[in-house]
Formats: sequence, structure tokens, C-alpha cells
Amino acid sequence: MAEEQETLGRTPADRFSGFCAAVVRRLPFGMDGVVAPSFLGFALINGFTFGVDLLLLTAFHGWLGLPLWLSITLSYLGAFGLSFVLNRGLNFRSHAPVGKQAALYALAIAVNYFVFLLGVGGGLAVLGVQYHLSRIAAGACEGVFMYSALRWVVFARPRERVSP
Repeated sequence: MAEEQETLGRTPADRFSGFCAAVVRRLPFGMDGVVAPSFLGFALINGFTFGVDLLLLTAFHGWLGLPLWLSITLSYLGAFGLSFVLNRGLNFRSHAPVGKQAALYALAIAVNYFVFLLGVGGGLAVLGVQYHLSRIAAGACEGVFMYSALRWVVFARPRERVSP
């Protein structure tokens, strides 16, 4: 009963980070010392939002017939907006002012968009790779880049001062 009350009083962010930490603690082969719980959280959130991205891409390009470049852009913006909100609140649990974070995030997604989405994804599609497969290849590249940007730039925690 006390355990149930404790769980009920926890926020969704507390439960999400607790889940990620518990999963990481159970990783085999010493991976628990290598994989950060925030990486697992990022993978879960961005796996979900990547699915949203592909669904939107299919809707815009496959169903509505919009040009591929516009469909990629619209689905990208929708998925990354959702990713920002979920990663900020659930995964990195940031309470810092959102303005600076949103600006840094916008810069990161702009770099990501031009380098990985249009460069890798669009480039592969031009070379004849099916557009879903092109997007998946670009997604693998952007995952590494975006986790690094979120963890060490956008949602970086201020360094604690050490007294001499």
C-alpha cells in the first residue's frame, strides 16, 4: 500500500526516469556503466516521435501528394516539436528557461535538417533509394547527433562551482 501511494505521488517525469534507470541497471555485459538512462529515454522518446515523423511523411507525400521536400520538412517539424517537449519534460527534466533552450534546439534541428535530412535522406532518395529507407538511414545519423546536442548543449545542466 505504501509503495502504491509512493508511485501515485510521483510525476510522469519521475516514473519515466525511474523506468529508464531501472532498465539500464539490468543491462548485461557491463553496459549499465556505459549507457546513460537519458540515452535510453532519448531512444524511447525519439523512437516514438520517429514513428510520428514517418506517419506524417506518408500522409503528406503518399496520401496528399505534396512534394517530397515539403513533406519531409513538415513531418520533421511536427516530430521534432513533439520530441523537444517530451525530452525536456520527461527525459532531461529541465526547469531552465525555455527560451534559450528553444533557440539552441532550433539551431540543432536546423543543422540536423540540412546535413542529415536533406543531405543524407534527400541525397539517397535522389540516388534511387526508396524514400522511407532514405529517411530511416538519415534517422540513424540524426539520432546520434541530436542526443549529443540535447545532452551536452540544449539541456546541459550548469556546472557546479568547486570552492578552492
